[in-house]
Amino acid sequence: MTTPRFGIMTAPQQVGYPDVLRVWQEADAIPAIEHAWLFDHLMPIAGDLDGPAFEGWTLLAALAARTERLRLGLMVTSNRFRPPAVLAKIAATVDAVSGGRLEFGIGAGSRPDLPMARREYAAHGLPFHDAAHATGSLAEACTIIRRLWTEPAPFDFDGTYHQLTGAFCNPKPVQRPHPPIVVGGRAGATLRVAAEHADVCNIPGRDIADAARRSAVLDGFCAEIGRDPASIDRSIVLPVAYDRPDDTRTAIGAAVDAGFTHLVLSLPAPYPEHVARWVADEFISPSALRPRGTATG
Repeated sequence: MTTPRFGIMTAPQQVGYPDVLRVWQEADAIPAIEHAWLFDHLMPIAGDLDGPAFEGWTLLAALAARTERLRLGLMVTSNRFRPPAVLAKIAATVDAVSGGRLEFGIGAGSRPDLPMARREYAAHGLPFHDAAHATGSLAEACTIIRRLWTEPAPFDFDGTYHQLTGAFCNPKPVQRPHPPIVVGGRAGATLRVAAEHADVCNIPGRDIADAARRSAVLDGFCAEIGRDPASIDRSIVLPVAYDRPDDTRTAIGAAVDAGFTHLVLSLPAPYPEHVARWVADEFISPSALRPRGTATG
């Protein structure tokens, strides 16, 4: 059985930059925490809806420059926010800043039924197309981005959703042939994109049984195209409750039993002092199966 890879997520809303940096630098010194993530929203989706929220890729670049070991990324980038060629360039830059530690997360973008996220499109003058457009655009974006990262000469692309002339990315990402691609989503159309393009598939939602069913759907799409389903790691984000660690521990066990090997522990703000060490001791160390204490700061 594959050993789970644990990471943390710090949603960059309702917090200051020093708060996020403190947690990431602490985690960077703890080998048991292998990866760290931000989200990609332009406005808060929880708490004070007029509160602070940092732009994900800008913040990720800053954190990449101030850490040394952590794999890092956005869980996941909204393909609706940035043209794919621009996004490829941004990601290649962050991979260079990090010394080759980027894990490239991408998804179709916020669901139409999530009004707190939907509002950020109108607020920033961004179009919000229907789900078919979003997933079709995502599939083309994954193709474009991979080609930009790997092809040695400029190329044209004439797709249904994207058209490029003389597209080229230089410098390429540090990682070869390219950073791992993490496709996030649970809809069937998005899972089809994951079957084609993903190295890791993150299936959102707190219902682990439903996530496992979605993972089985992904297996089916892999079979249709002749891809080994085991070549795609299965990822899930699990909330951390500082005052109820046994709930988080139970969720981790259920996720591992369901075949998820890429586990992202989402830390609510404000972050207690030494929260990364607490997470490692409480949930990742060999002794983490037994009850321990709460994170009290």
